[in-house]
Amino acid sequence: MSVIAEFSVKSDDLALHHALTATPRMIVEIEQVVATMEDRVMPYFWVSGVEQEAFEDAFRDDPSVDHVVLVDEVDEARLYRGEWTENVETIVYAYVDLGATILQAIGKADTWELRMRFDGQDSLLQFQAYCDETGISYELTRIQEQEQPMASAQYDLTPAQRETLVTALEAGYYEVPRELTMRELADEMGVAQQTLSNRFRAAHNNLITSTLTISHSDERAEE
Repeated sequence: MSVIAEFSVKSDDLALHHALTATPRMIVEIEQVVATMEDRVMPYFWVSGVEQEAFEDAFRDDPSVDHVVLVDEVDEARLYRGEWTENVETIVYAYVDLGATILQAIGKADTWELRMRFDGQDSLLQFQAYCDETGISYELTRIQEQEQPMASAQYDLTPAQRETLVTALEAGYYEVPRELTMRELADEMGVAQQTLSNRFRAAHNNLITSTLTISHSDERAEE
């Protein structure tokens, strides 16, 4: 059974240490990582914050990334494509040898917070052993077995929570104006209105936590 692991890694053990420490108010979020045939890693990453120009100057002098290209700019965030050059052996190993997937990677100040999916406990143990052998310090904060399919597991949604959100979307509950009330939606789903309200609260809590932050708790909102 595949597992999802969350852990933190110091930026000097991963990437962009110079840029992140030079502009500590900036946030970097990896959107996508591509491993090439040459075992190189090409990340797409969003950069947000109030020090865009200073960060760009800093990461162009950062030895961990090269061939940086500005791809897009939306509001106060910029999307870049680059190529890792140093300290990314862990990610290359995870991608090429273990087939792991980065679900989320957020860099703040001098630390990266990562959420990764591994094919099973053995793959995760191999990854941890590799980090220990190569001197990569990390703090494992959470391990979750993927007992639910696809997006439900990735976003920490229970089957009932996923059904609630999808049904509400398809029924027009999120339209403006709403096409039906919560009571009507509850009747359609065959549950009490209070039960539906609790499911919405728990589902929104889990969805926001899993997509906009990296949780450091073993508990999730259940309903």
